[in-house]
Amino acid sequence: MLKRSYQLLELAQRLGAVLVGDPKHEIRALATLQNADAHSLSFLANPAYKKYLSSTKAGAVLIHPDLQDEFAGNKLVTANPYIDYARASSLFSPLRAPAVGVHPSAVIGRDCVIAADVSIGANAVIGDAVTLSQGAVIGPGCYVGDDTSIGKNTRLAANVSIYHGVVIGDDCILHSGCVIGADGFGFAPQSGGWLKIHQLGGVVIGNNVEIGACTCIDRGALDNTCIGDGVIIDNQVQIAHNVRIGKNTAIAGHSAIAGSTIIGANCTISGAVAIVGHITLADKVHITARSLVSASISEAGSYSSGTPLAQTKDWRKNAARFRQLDSLATRLIKLERK
Repeated sequence: MLKRSYQLLELAQRLGAVLVGDPKHEIRALATLQNADAHSLSFLANPAYKKYLSSTKAGAVLIHPDLQDEFAGNKLVTANPYIDYARASSLFSPLRAPAVGVHPSAVIGRDCVIAADVSIGANAVIGDAVTLSQGAVIGPGCYVGDDTSIGKNTRLAANVSIYHGVVIGDDCILHSGCVIGADGFGFAPQSGGWLKIHQLGGVVIGNNVEIGACTCIDRGALDNTCIGDGVIIDNQVQIAHNVRIGKNTAIAGHSAIAGSTIIGANCTISGAVAIVGHITLADKVHITARSLVSASISEAGSYSSGTPLAQTKDWRKNAARFRQLDSLATRLIKLERK
């Protein structure tokens, strides 16, 4: 049975927070201020939610020292309530530890190096010359291709597909349905159709990377596609061949990055962003949702594109005017010259 109950003193010690209140009060879950009950731990990270402190039924609240006087109940005082909420979430995770060993229905190829404490689930298929390091978890129905290496404590959820020649670092999480190492979209035009360019590179993923469900990362055409340490990628993201992503960059869902683009470290790519190929984004570049990035960005900062939402009748007028901008600009230049 997984532990689901902690006394406040234990939580304070685990999180390094200052306890104000009853050290023996029992906490069984995490919850928002609005939905918490007497055995829930909540948190206040955004001042906009301060209004709920007076009505919350939370058994305790993670709170910043500057706001602790706003709440009369039990509290864990910490300099960063959101970070400590994230740390506390691991204590209440419902995931069970996987069973160590190889399920009888799994298929293991030749010349594999598999650590003694690896977990391989039902109907998983492991190719030839695969290395699975200590604590690795291969979920049910996964496929791991030939000559692939998976690092320590990396977890593949059910039905993940890893092609041949992929390197994945330590402490990574790959969610269901993601595909790593499929062929990049490489074709040469010829008379009568397209000639496939075989993709000869691989994919190299660093440590502490999380990849969302149904995300695809293509292998390189000649060199590798590279994902840096600490990168987090949401669901249904497309990363094309030979893309390089710097450490700690975050990419939200439905974004697509075309081939041979380089994205720096500590960037944020919001949802449904499209980035064209063969360009470079500097470190600490932040792209807002639904933007099209069509040229390199050499300086850190926030960048946006697109047309804001408006009522349809207004949008149609503005769209018509947008098509007139070139002629209007030409006329303006002529007037200025006069």
